[in-house]
Amino acid sequence: MLEIKDLVVSIVGKVIINGISLSIPEGETHVMFGPNGCGKSSLMMTILGYPQYKVESGQIIFKGQDITNIPIDERARAGIGVMFQHPPAIKGVNLKSFLKKINSDNYEAHKNYIEKLHLEELVGRDINDGFSGGERKRSELLQLMIQLPDFIMFDEPESGVDIENMKIVGAVARSLVKEGHLKKRKRSSLIITHTGYILDYLSADKGYMMLDGKLVCKGNPQDMFKMIQKSGFKACAECKV
Repeated sequence: MLEIKDLVVSIVGKVIINGISLSIPEGETHVMFGPNGCGKSSLMMTILGYPQYKVESGQIIFKGQDITNIPIDERARAGIGVMFQHPPAIKGVNLKSFLKKINSDNYEAHKNYIEKLHLEELVGRDINDGFSGGERKRSELLQLMIQLPDFIMFDEPESGVDIENMKIVGAVARSLVKEGHLKKRKRSSLIITHTGYILDYLSADKGYMMLDGKLVCKGNPQDMFKMIQKSGFKACAECKV
């Protein structure tokens, strides 16, 4: 589904991603651990195609196509979706109208998700305008349910979300990746996290550890998370679980 080859990325002349390679097969969920500022979100932004993140060398291959230099909108149409850590408010753009613009047929088919995400009173408002942290995350998930991308990136899904909202977010995220239905799992995903608590709700097939813009180890996500909880990020990297 997604293959990254020897990726080097800079922003304002400073290298922030340094020689990363990874591969996420169809139907698999991978998780990337690392402290704040290590480059996790920068990698996500690069995969999305944000122009301020300059690819110095390497490739991003999505479903067999080199997308390293194509614009954001083409990547979205190709099947890449994202749940942002800090989604912006967009005044003047009605959420319901936006959802129908994404996919009018799918909007009608997934009206029940508006109820599951407890967004009945919010779909008529401007996107994220005056929404709480949990409401913004639920709004992001609703947009993904309408888009139904082939590959989803969850950027710090636990950030700014209370326990009750986290249960809702976790349940819908599981539904998105069809966890528990191995024969039906074709959608792939990458979870970016520094707390790891999303793993209480959504399992992963492989884990990575990022430090200072490099992937320093990979392994079983649960084992890595336990090591991080016990001894911190650097100890996990040194252990190379």
